[in-house]
Amino acid sequence: MKIADNFSRLGTENAFIILAKAKKLENEGREIINLGIGQPDFLTPKHIVEACKKALDEGHHGYTPANGTLELREGVVRHIKKMYQADISPERVFIAPGGKPSIFFAIMMFGQPNVEIIYPEPGFPIYESVINYTGAKAIPMFLSEKKNFSFDADEVLSLINKKTKLLIINNPQNPTGGLIERSEIDKLVNGLKNFPDLTIFSDEIYSRQIYDGKKMPSFFHYPELYDRLIVMDGWSKTYAMTGWRLGWSVWPENLIDNVTRMAINSYSCVSAASQVAALAALDGPHDFLNEMMDKFTKRRSLIVDGLNSIPGIQCNNPGGAFYAFPNVSKTGLSGDSFADKCLFDAGVAVVPGTSFGRTCKDFVRFSFANSYENIEKALEKIKKIL
Repeated sequence: MKIADNFSRLGTENAFIILAKAKKLENEGREIINLGIGQPDFLTPKHIVEACKKALDEGHHGYTPANGTLELREGVVRHIKKMYQADISPERVFIAPGGKPSIFFAIMMFGQPNVEIIYPEPGFPIYESVINYTGAKAIPMFLSEKKNFSFDADEVLSLINKKTKLLIINNPQNPTGGLIERSEIDKLVNGLKNFPDLTIFSDEIYSRQIYDGKKMPSFFHYPELYDRLIVMDGWSKTYAMTGWRLGWSVWPENLIDNVTRMAINSYSCVSAASQVAALAALDGPHDFLNEMMDKFTKRRSLIVDGLNSIPGIQCNNPGGAFYAFPNVSKTGLSGDSFADKCLFDAGVAVVPGTSFGRTCKDFVRFSFANSYENIEKALEKIKKIL
């Protein structure tokens, strides 16, 4: 049977393909250390799980509003106020099953032939995938290893023209762990005054994974952009809730009805009991976050120092998220070959850089969302095979 032509332009996320390969090898009896998938290796905090159980016992079994319950949207508003001192109406908040629906809906809303959308490269592969699917032209914003994968505001502004309808920013970044500093964002925002019809999508899903005592340089700090700003965040990374499928985003007032309509046409609403759990996460104790970040900080030092100790590997120190993105070209291997060798010879799953952009052939993504002991063991195995 013949399906629509535009489906051939839809890409995928190779981290899940690597995960499937690793699981297959495990089922065959191999020991595999997975440093590929971007998933915290912590259990969801107990008070969140208990809130969900209680919600089910109390009968939260039905549909909710497509944009999320009012109670949860108000909880997101309180969170934004606490984190960024920003005043947001709950009517602008959108609750989705994970972060991807907000990405998908935003790109679908603006993407069409003869339109350009700017996205980061290296970058989360779903950006370019969905842009291509819509028929829009994907314009990469190249992130330089020499600048620790930050962008240059002037270079970004030079990419914008009359055809540009959406600018996608991810900070902190997947796959690089790069953190764009507030000063560079200030320069970008100042330049965006010259492009009043451009919408900005800020993916801030790793907003709570920031190191060295730095603060999150959120786009919520720029109220002058609120009428054309979409900010996405969620529960997956912050609260170790990847499998719960929960995300939130804030939209301009003139777009919230459109994104709600897209939800109604696709999945109706988010699980009622899960939303009760999500509210418990926002309002509950946050000691867990400090404990998690203490462990991530130690793992970051271990993996960066360990990779840099291997001849031929150069790894920058990530400022956020839980990824390292080393350049492996001086080992004599491409990123693809390096990743295959790690998986099949060392039993260590990592993701090749080409999964995040065609220009990333010299790189590999390591996730340090695994135990300190497993990272130590993985580094020794990689040293041995090289």
